[in-house]
Amino acid sequence: MARRREVITVYAAGVIQGVGLVTFPAASAVFTSPSHYGLTSTEYGDMFVPQAIMAIAASLLGAGLRSRLGTKRIYLAGLLANLLAMTLLVASRFVMSEHSLAYGILLVATSCMGIGFGFTVPALNTLAAAFFAQNVDKAVLALNALLGLGTALAPVFIALFVGLGIWWGLPLLVDLLILGLLLCSFSQPLKEGAQTGAARAQKAKFPPRFWVFAAFVLLYGVCETMNGNWASLYLTKHFSANAVLASLALTMFWATVTAGRILFAAIEKWFPERLACRALPFVVAAAFVASAVVSKTNPLLGILSFGLAGLGCSALLPLSISFGQKELATITASVAGGLIAFYQIGYGIAAFGVGPLQTWAGLDLSTLYGGTAVIALAMAALSFLITRKSAALA
Repeated sequence: MARRREVITVYAAGVIQGVGLVTFPAASAVFTSPSHYGLTSTEYGDMFVPQAIMAIAASLLGAGLRSRLGTKRIYLAGLLANLLAMTLLVASRFVMSEHSLAYGILLVATSCMGIGFGFTVPALNTLAAAFFAQNVDKAVLALNALLGLGTALAPVFIALFVGLGIWWGLPLLVDLLILGLLLCSFSQPLKEGAQTGAARAQKAKFPPRFWVFAAFVLLYGVCETMNGNWASLYLTKHFSANAVLASLALTMFWATVTAGRILFAAIEKWFPERLACRALPFVVAAAFVASAVVSKTNPLLGILSFGLAGLGCSALLPLSISFGQKELATITASVAGGLIAFYQIGYGIAAFGVGPLQTWAGLDLSTLYGGTAVIALAMAALSFLITRKSAALA
């Protein structure tokens, strides 16, 4: 019974982390609206730079801190950082008319979200793998499916709250959920177990094979963020779509991410994870091409292309983490944090890079989406390398 409560707590945390993470990009229309924050595309993209930097730092530091403080304390610290991020986002609405002050608060808020993500997600992946050591792939896929569910719910909630005239209701709701999660988590052991603890005690030195996984998740981070952070703005600017359709595009992306993770966990006997990892990058590339060439007069096709992108992205990150944890067993406690750090580097590249490329290079989003298909194809090439050893271990 005690272990069941731990499992429920960890997987519930995945959902709540997902909602919190996408709260900022889900509110992109609010941030760029002249009647609210009035951010430019470059300012909006820059807003995620401190998030990426802090997530990278927290992910890399987290493994070492867990060996001294324990996974539970790092996980709780991540929840507190998420709580502060949402509180600052709510507070920023009271100073929207003071552009510099409001933007400064938003930058601090995304920094806190980066710390929260960097501490919490590697800890959750490590705990899920430890809870189900005999079935790591499915355990990590299930956790990330629930995280994906949270990311899919965020744009739905923001559309609902925007319709009610209280967009800030979403970060307030997330604050309440995190408070409840903190109360539940304090009473749980949330320990990794003897095997993971022994691996954690070893010196974490990344072998050459780790960098193959790192390159893969970095490219994945670029591909995911091009969809997750820019889908809503693409619908509003390229297709001149309204806020509802813009939110629908983001919801479609994260919903198919979630559905894909559940699907590939369910059909593992007929379609092994290593084959899924090799096939899905090609789906991502096809989705980028579709997003780039679809007619401006047909936003529904644009939304469907984001759904295809979500299916392509779905299982790639959790599978790369679970493959890495199994193959690099001597540093398993460091693998999740290290890979999340490189995923966040890719996140930062896409979050920050799009704005300057539009402003200085004169490239529109459709061109950038088409160009990102090349990155997806590079990821496809790396997928054959990261699954080579995994096939031998299976």
